[in-house]
Amino acid sequence: MSKVWLITGAGSGIGAGVAKAALKAGDRVVATGRNLDKVRNAFREVASEKIRFVQWDVADEAQAGKAVGETVKEFGRLDVLVNNAGYSLLGNFEEMTIAQMEQQFAANFWSVVYAMRAALPVMRKQRSGRILNISSVAGVVGLRHCAAYAASKFAVEGLSLSVATEVEPFGIKITLVEPGFFRTNLLAPENVKFPSGTIEDYAGGGKVQEQWMAYNGTQPGDPAKLGVALVNLAGMENPPKVFVAGSDALQTIVPALESRLRETRGHEALSKSTDGAF
Repeated sequence: MSKVWLITGAGSGIGAGVAKAALKAGDRVVATGRNLDKVRNAFREVASEKIRFVQWDVADEAQAGKAVGETVKEFGRLDVLVNNAGYSLLGNFEEMTIAQMEQQFAANFWSVVYAMRAALPVMRKQRSGRILNISSVAGVVGLRHCAAYAASKFAVEGLSLSVATEVEPFGIKITLVEPGFFRTNLLAPENVKFPSGTIEDYAGGGKVQEQWMAYNGTQPGDPAKLGVALVNLAGMENPPKVFVAGSDALQTIVPALESRLRETRGHEALSKSTDGAF
């Protein structure tokens, strides 16, 4: 049976890659984005009966419910939700404003909360569903200049892993996707944000904007191939709870987890010393 997908940030990058892979697999897609013209332009050659377009600012809770409602109205069900939309705020933590960090969480974390809360009642009623939450290497490993972005993605990881244990009895599976560098518009000048303030003590580390913009357009990951991988994940009876995407992601995440495990074991005695003798 063909699946019905609801995808945020579907106008380009990973979102578009997933949508096109799902369509190629014979599924139906509700493609969403803040700029609906941009989303439509990405799918000009797709048959109209296979795709619908819905405007969705993911930071708006009410729009999440509307998008899920329109999906069910058009196609009768919702099988796969892909939370992909977001942006990156990059810079030294002390140079960021609280408002900037709150906006980062609104786009990257609260958007996922809103979407899941809207989609889960539908999936529970169906007793089936898949949720693919796009995290990041930064959601596993702390990276320089990524305090706000990483924090928002770490939050998505904790949310996803916890909710997964609650909804699995209803046939709903949640998978965290941890991509490395993919050739998307995440680092494009019109999307990435940097703090406007500067603190002299951090000047010796170089200009943050120059360091990160050098990666734009040179990322090794292919969004189209990731789309195919995620279609495969959505079709698995028992998908992994965490999927690391890209060789560069593996090269960063695996050593970090191994190092964390060594540190944990290295202080095992001190950890156990905190047990009470009650």
